Amino acid sequence: MKTPPFVGWRRSSTPATPQNLSHSTSSSTYSSSTSTSSRRSAARSVADALVACFAPPEPEKSSSYVSNDYSNASSSSSQKRRSTNRSIYGSSNTSTGTRESGNVKFSMAEILKATRNFSPSLKVGQGGFGTVYKAVLEDGTIVAVKRAKKIMYDNHLGVEFQSEVQTLERIEHLNLVKFYGYLEHEDERILVVEYVPNGTLREHLDCKNGNILDFASRLDVAIDVAHAVTYLHMYTDHPIIHRDIKSSNILLTENLRAKVADFGFARLAADTESGATHVSTQVKGTAGYLDPEYLQTYQLTDKSDVYSFGVLLVELVTGRRPIEPKRELKERLTARWAMKKFSNGEAILALDPRIVRCPANNFAMEKIFELSLQCLAPHRKSRPPMRQCAEILWSIRKDYKELLTSNI
Repeated sequence: MKTPPFVGWRRSSTPATPQNLSHSTSSSTYSSSTSTSSRRSAARSVADALVACFAPPEPEKSSSYVSNDYSNASSSSSQKRRSTNRSIYGSSNTSTGTRESGNVKFSMAEILKATRNFSPSLKVGQGGFGTVYKAVLEDGTIVAVKRAKKIMYDNHLGVEFQSEVQTLERIEHLNLVKFYGYLEHEDERILVVEYVPNGTLREHLDCKNGNILDFASRLDVAIDVAHAVTYLHMYTDHPIIHRDIKSSNILLTENLRAKVADFGFARLAADTESGATHVSTQVKGTAGYLDPEYLQTYQLTDKSDVYSFGVLLVELVTGRRPIEPKRELKERLTARWAMKKFSNGEAILALDPRIVRCPANNFAMEKIFELSLQCLAPHRKSRPPMRQCAEILWSIRKDYKELLTSNI
């Protein structure tokens, strides 16, 4: 099995080899011999957890509370985690410029010139944060300029804006949007990030461009996202929890490679070296992707991202949104519906009807659902770490490609 690229980047001095990996193709995690009864039991637990996502949360004080301000991060912990591996894969950009990522404080004059005074013709998106414009910097670099809504300027937005700036300036990875800089002046809050030209994953699953995203591309997207989140959890100066992994926050390049975006909800993870097990914080995220344990206890860990990733995997396979309010009651929560089909041996009925049925696709679908079931476990301790998710997906893709070749 080809080793995932990030595996060699370790904080320990132990050399990374296939034998050292926490997962192998022969492990029970990846075994196809999962019994129907255990599947049903696990699926029932997932179903209960999904229902719990919509119950009112009850605050619970934690004995392992840790403050999550960036300024309070332990300097010794940061130094131990710091490495020269900041750019795990290097970087790519579709622009004509050669600008490197960094923390540049732009002037309003530069922003106005780049966006042609926020020309409506350059508007490429609208969201809760505000408006996104395609722009060109003086050196020719094509960027996305995210301009916050002025009516939203308050203390709450200011915290989210600073959180996104402070997160983006810490990270660099092929599967994360590149950060160029920002502007914070008077009533303006602006982020300047990499322009990714091909829309969101959700738009592709909805076939908004008229093309169906084939299964091989969906599997590649899953692996790209797993790499990005693994990097956030393991290889940054201090582990970062994204808190809003979802299909509309995943941008696709012209080659259909995925880049994770939108770090407004991101938080530093607990400093495990000091004995903390989680971060106690207000619940943030998107309905349908929220970790039920985090929702009920206010205890945030990296396993909350794993849960959201499990929902994303189901979304990739089924093509459906996490919540489908117009469907009949039993199908409204997509993950619960899909896991029930999987546990009953009817996974094929949950596969996106636009995807070709063939042995390779059917095999990969079953294996991805098997991984989804683990990620969607009601309790965080039962969920695999993101690194293991990436390794499993690599194994699935290897076998998937072999099946495709053998069926030609």
